[in-house]
Amino acid sequence: METSMKRRTFLAAGAATVGATLLPRPFSVAAAAAGRKGVMLMNRIGPSTSDLYIADSDGTNERKLLASAGYDYNAAVSADGTSFVFTSERTGDGNSCLYRARIDGTGVQPLVVGAAMNDSGVLSPDGTKLAFVSTRGDHKAQIWVLDLRTNALRCLTNGSAVAGDPALPDGHFRPAWSPDGQWIAFSSDRNTAWRGHDDGRGWEHTQELSIYVIRPDGSGFRQVASKPGYCLGSPKWSPDGARIVFYEITTEGTWLAHRPEGIGKVESQIVSVDVATGARVEHTSGPNLKVSPQYVTATEIGYLVKGGADEGLAYTAGTLPAVKRALRSPVWTPDGKSVIYQKVGFAPRPIDTPLYSWDSDWEYRHCDVFPALSRQGRLAITEKQLGNSSIVTLRPDGTDRRVVFDNATSGLDPVLIAKGLAGAFRPAWSPDGAWIAFGLGGWFQERAEMTAVVARVRSDGTGFEKLTDGTTNAGFPSYSADGTQIVYRVWGADAKGLRILDLRTGATRVLTTEPDNLPDWSADGKLILFTRRTSDTNFDVCTIRPDGTGLRVLTSSGSNDGHAVWNCDGRILYNSGMYGFRQEAALYDNTFQPYGQIFSMKADGSDKRLLTDSQWEDSMPLYLTQDVLSQ
Repeated sequence: METSMKRRTFLAAGAATVGATLLPRPFSVAAAAAGRKGVMLMNRIGPSTSDLYIADSDGTNERKLLASAGYDYNAAVSADGTSFVFTSERTGDGNSCLYRARIDGTGVQPLVVGAAMNDSGVLSPDGTKLAFVSTRGDHKAQIWVLDLRTNALRCLTNGSAVAGDPALPDGHFRPAWSPDGQWIAFSSDRNTAWRGHDDGRGWEHTQELSIYVIRPDGSGFRQVASKPGYCLGSPKWSPDGARIVFYEITTEGTWLAHRPEGIGKVESQIVSVDVATGARVEHTSGPNLKVSPQYVTATEIGYLVKGGADEGLAYTAGTLPAVKRALRSPVWTPDGKSVIYQKVGFAPRPIDTPLYSWDSDWEYRHCDVFPALSRQGRLAITEKQLGNSSIVTLRPDGTDRRVVFDNATSGLDPVLIAKGLAGAFRPAWSPDGAWIAFGLGGWFQERAEMTAVVARVRSDGTGFEKLTDGTTNAGFPSYSADGTQIVYRVWGADAKGLRILDLRTGATRVLTTEPDNLPDWSADGKLILFTRRTSDTNFDVCTIRPDGTGLRVLTSSGSNDGHAVWNCDGRILYNSGMYGFRQEAALYDNTFQPYGQIFSMKADGSDKRLLTDSQWEDSMPLYLTQDVLSQ
């Protein structure tokens, strides 16, 4: 049990009233193009830039590979070494498509484009077929084969012989052709459990992969390598086709492998198996996160050390020198003389950056976290992206920008603020637009050690006041339809669930006592939307009446559904991992729930619709209609 000695309490003593100040950099939302209904703001967690490079295998002679770069990654070189296939989002931020180019970077041509996530393309040894991953059809990551002569498409992994339990993870990743073109190896989490980190207690999913092979016509499916409690990923064949090499990491380690605090600490090994017998050889040992293995020669395996002091290229036999360099997804040319890789950047996307839209009626744009629109048409956000987590308001066109609560005055740890683990989170407008309520304190994993309060401030930045006493972690407020009450969540060793504060009397009543979060009061005042932990491994979207009756659980995917808010049309917008990972978890960087996509549904839980289909973490949607944008 947490003790008062361990708890980092929020220090609000002497907190001064915070006046409104101008936002230090521009923020505006441009109106949508003619014929569109408006703009959907959303937050995307993923690299903001990615460029392909080529270098000699010893790291020398590095240069950019493509003259017309456009968010490019995950290259694969043809067997004859004359061309390569790569993934690019040049059609729009978030829309992964496949292209081919000559090995010198010229002659870029599209291979697979469209409104789905397409990735990890690799040419057959004779160059006539393309194996790749796509979410087309059922929105799950499946292995497809495209005949480049006839344009015939075949999905290899959705048939009865391969498809796993639809209620469980069922993704297929990183296809690799055998040297004779008779087999395709890939990794898959089919028929594994939805499992959280910290031995199943955490919100974010871990991933357990095994290695499989299948023929290009869909026959011959079988498992060639698996290890309970481990993730086996990114298979590649030996030059003679006798062995398959892959990385091997604990299932728990797949979460730490893409978390900023864990990437340099978790370790994995490079392993190969005999395809016929399953006999294992462990080619590495000791520390470092090792991924992306490939036979550079018949006896040398190259791989990536991801994160840490040794980050860069490494080789199991040491016939080539290690190359310390920040890079991702290396692939060596067939002669072993060159290596292609990507360099990614994580500078924040500017506010209002256009994103690829899967809905022709709406434009999608990037926004900072927890955007909220007042009934009077004014925006509020938590300015987490700039590293201060203050509360900002403005007109959607960017005019009259104000910092209504400056988090620098909060007394919170500046280091935690900069990491986005503490600050003023989730602004909520009063119906009359006069007040903004928010949570102030420590969030995410810090909530176990820090308290937080529900506070509010007038819309002009004056009148700051705490609404809760700071003895627990209270936050994520939402106003009732008449503005007289606020619902919020509490989290602590002795108290969990939703509470309702009467602003007229100061009285607080208990609404729920389960581990509930992110409440949002409907515009008509009849329902409160929230996320509930319904089991040790799952969260669901629920509604309840303000008097505590009428509880309804609206989701049942088993994969975590949450972050729900009411849309202006009465539908519910939420985040879900129901279609699973789109990529091997250990290959992501600086993400939390990379499988998370944005959905909508009716208030009764019916008519669920997928609104994004990227391979990145998408969340926190807010629709702004054209009439709001034109005010």
